[in-house]
Amino acid sequence: MNIQQIRNATLVVQYAGKKFLVDPFLAEKGTYPPFPNSLRQDQNNPLVSLPSSIDEIIDNVDAVIVTHLHLDHYDEAAKEALPKDLKMFVQNEEDATAVKNDGFQNVEVLQEDTVFEDIQLIKTKGEHGRGEILKMAGLVCGVVFKHHTEKTLYVAGDTVWYEGVQEAIETHNPEVIVVNAGDNQFLEGGSLVMSKDDVYEVQKAAPAAKIITSHMEAVNHWTLSRRELKNFINEKGISASVFVPEDGESYSF
Repeated sequence: MNIQQIRNATLVVQYAGKKFLVDPFLAEKGTYPPFPNSLRQDQNNPLVSLPSSIDEIIDNVDAVIVTHLHLDHYDEAAKEALPKDLKMFVQNEEDATAVKNDGFQNVEVLQEDTVFEDIQLIKTKGEHGRGEILKMAGLVCGVVFKHHTEKTLYVAGDTVWYEGVQEAIETHNPEVIVVNAGDNQFLEGGSLVMSKDDVYEVQKAAPAAKIITSHMEAVNHWTLSRRELKNFINEKGISASVFVPEDGESYSF
């Protein structure tokens, strides 16, 4: 497999001969207003440009996985750029209806036993924060990829560390894990995605896995920088298994 960090939570995953686009956030830098009630109210989203052209990113994509419909995972630019007959996987019927209303004709709700071109796609749970903020953040999912020619990949999505993530690790024993680790927050309510301590919990739960951190420094409400996370990883002695990619960087396993 090859996993390329595009920007924010957007990934290109080459897996068992197929190209997946995960959580397409494709607008030009500064297109959208900042998320309210959070840091950097003077900076529009996305904060950074794409590392390559949209055409290059979406070229020959076999399927798109949208873990939830927040703007920074599925935006107007993606709706415009993606072919309307492209296979779209979503987390539930509500999201499927919304994506169909955007004109997409081949929309499927992920299950625990979804199969696409002999690749198993297994929907996993996520919690987009802790406590009261969950009501506002809404439902999210992750996905596990399995194929007999590949290592097992777990893309956790917009979730904090909690028992559902631990359960997915224990159930599927992934050899590669992608976590969203910008510790994004509003001014109240705490972490919406993983903090550095959450990343450490994932590493402890899956010490043999390679872990890639995504969703960093791309939207205004991030609170954990790549530099701070790298320093933390080095202090914990886990830099051999936890990677902090720049946008555009890729890894093969």
